[in-house]
Amino acid sequence: MKVMIIMGSQSDETVMKECSNWLSWFGIENEMVIASAHRNPDRVRELMVNARANGYGAVVAAAGMAAALPGVCAAYTSLPVLGVPLEGGLQGGIDALYSIVQMPAGLPVGTLAVGKAGARNAAVMAARIFALSDAAVAEKVEAFKAQGYKI
Repeated sequence: MKVMIIMGSQSDETVMKECSNWLSWFGIENEMVIASAHRNPDRVRELMVNARANGYGAVVAAAGMAAALPGVCAAYTSLPVLGVPLEGGLQGGIDALYSIVQMPAGLPVGTLAVGKAGARNAAVMAARIFALSDAAVAEKVEAFKAQGYKI
């Protein structure tokens, strides 16, 4: 299985590269995709509806300001969706954080910290999810813990 890292804009790629790098360290294949919930909603829907069939086991969705992307992703897939709020609106990305964390009951998005810390933790969370059924990833998660949570 692999992880889809989806973001609304090319400018988000610098932060989300952190997620990709950490997923790669855990031995988890990943792909970065740019698709906006506002500018390309049909593409987001198509990506999510077909994610499982295309070999994805989780989605990391990053967005700033209104941060609709993680919620839209969660609406169209039953895979775990991990949301990474990004700066760009209100000071420190607090608007994106509130937008992602306040999903309605029954439509969860696992919400991480704002920015690079959140991108890194999304990779760790995805690794922990995959470790439930993948012994090689479980070994990497244990190695990560043993070395003080550093890559």
